[in-house]
Amino acid sequence: MSVSPSVREVLARRIAGEIILSSKPGATMRKWRELFAVSQTNLSDKMIVSSSVISDYESGRRQSPGTRFVRRFVWALLKIDEERGSRFIREFAKLTSSPSTAVVDLREFPIPVRVEYLCKAIRGEIVACSSTYVKEVYGYTIADATKAVETFSGLEYSQLFGATTERALIFTNIKNENSPMMIVRINSLKPRVVVFHGAKPDEYSIRLAEYDRIPLIYSSMPSLEQLVKSLRKLYRIALRRKLGRPVRPPPKISA
Repeated sequence: MSVSPSVREVLARRIAGEIILSSKPGATMRKWRELFAVSQTNLSDKMIVSSSVISDYESGRRQSPGTRFVRRFVWALLKIDEERGSRFIREFAKLTSSPSTAVVDLREFPIPVRVEYLCKAIRGEIVACSSTYVKEVYGYTIADATKAVETFSGLEYSQLFGATTERALIFTNIKNENSPMMIVRINSLKPRVVVFHGAKPDEYSIRLAEYDRIPLIYSSMPSLEQLVKSLRKLYRIALRRKLGRPVRPPPKISA
């Protein structure tokens, strides 16, 4: 999948606009830097500034950055991502190419991630097909189950899978009267595992998972925001492992 200049431009404007309009621009800068999995040192090297400058902005010790600095900040993030193969830009392109608003987040892991680590990250418990052997997943998609059930066509469903079907398909905002497992059941593309966030799978959903022999996991993460944050942290850990960098133990997530 090639990345067109228009995709980069749309992403650049989105980042810059969010920073400039934010009440806490430093925190917004930190959010985007972490999304791109770029360290303060790498970013400052690309921008040709001291790493303390980045740190001061992110911590709020410096006043809001001007538009020129924000432009350099965005350019550096995109340039670093392009040098790494445009992984984040490509994922953004997948999200923006879909007319559906059901996709909350979509990522490909830089290396395969063991299902047991995924479960730890999302406070997951396997509730169906626990004996089905699935060792690893290669990415994840978070989808709003209510929007997916109400609006998805076959084409939009296929876009949930990004670069591979060997992923965790995570449903949130689940209404029990419309099981998102029905979407999985009636389509030929099947994920490695399915996750229900926020609502325990009912007997019907468990039965559908068993028909297709797809492990079904219940995530008890307190909020969607924490779920996304934890999965992105798992992504960054996988990236550090791929780059051969030391991985610090993740902090405990408060209830």
